Amino acid sequence: MIRDIKALFLYKALGFMNKVNKPATIKEIAKKLKISPSTVSRALNDHPSIGLVTTMRVKKMAEELNYEPNQTAIFFKQRKTFTIAVILPSLSEPFFSFAISEIENVASEHRYTVLMGQSLDDPDREEQILKTFKNHRVDGILMSIGKKTTNLEFIEKLESSGIPIVFFDCVPSLPNINKVQSDLSTGMNEAVDAFVARGHKVIALVNGPKTLPASEDRKVAYLSAMKRNGMDILEKNIIETDLSTEGNEKAMDHIFAMSERPSAIISFNDFVTLDLMKAARQKGLVLNQDIFFISYANYPLWQYMENPPMGRIEQFPGMQARKAAEILFERIDNTEIVDQQIVFKSRLVM
Repeated sequence: MIRDIKALFLYKALGFMNKVNKPATIKEIAKKLKISPSTVSRALNDHPSIGLVTTMRVKKMAEELNYEPNQTAIFFKQRKTFTIAVILPSLSEPFFSFAISEIENVASEHRYTVLMGQSLDDPDREEQILKTFKNHRVDGILMSIGKKTTNLEFIEKLESSGIPIVFFDCVPSLPNINKVQSDLSTGMNEAVDAFVARGHKVIALVNGPKTLPASEDRKVAYLSAMKRNGMDILEKNIIETDLSTEGNEKAMDHIFAMSERPSAIISFNDFVTLDLMKAARQKGLVLNQDIFFISYANYPLWQYMENPPMGRIEQFPGMQARKAAEILFERIDNTEIVDQQIVFKSRLVM
């Protein structure tokens, strides 16, 4: 009997707590203040038709009653979810860490929430993430495409659904889209110039897979810079890697086996450079003496290394991402604005 009474008391106490903690509704606030629900709604939204005193009374009562806005109703009314999505190849890469920080800063300025997905350079996974964000009705998408992405039909599907998309860093080679990228040629010119000035005669490019637009951009920039400097252009000095550790090690094996071995190497990014440098050391080469490297990306890790590459090519991920986010919010607010293609010049850092 006593146990049953205790249980009943506990049940009622919990019920009372639920009533206390349960957020109030606009109708309950209106009843407390003896005003209409429409007046409460307008006051909570700072409508100019409601006087300052009434607005303050309503907001004070709302706070006391633990009122929380009905987000679903707000989304339905404004036709917005106040979320944007970001799709990147890998969230673990320092390059994209810088990018994400700037995107979240811009989103915060617009009072938006950021949803994230990483494709891991898997086209099927990338497509599924896009479908998920589309079904969740995000207000816009920022995207850096994966290394193996070739099917771009999703762009048209998103546009037909009224979801704007802005690309940055790894962008499709298409006109009439919004994209922000780095001009890889300026940094490449400076890199080749730096090697030539130091007397290097054979300069190689360890590039990414041909399917990646960034690989083609690097190759074109390399050929142009070599030609401008009057250097011999040999196809064998352009070595392709799939960007895996094994692929990078094979690239170094290829370089080491060459009869006229390059003394200077420009590599696709810092991760490729790390693998190449490790492989070079294992083969007995002395870094910055027997062989020299300049790498795209310029990750912070180099400042902690005793023997970093001779130089790094800065691509400004934070600036790219911020500008891409700003364009996206412009598109969210005004779908009629013209497409924008923004290019930041890369720069050699030594």
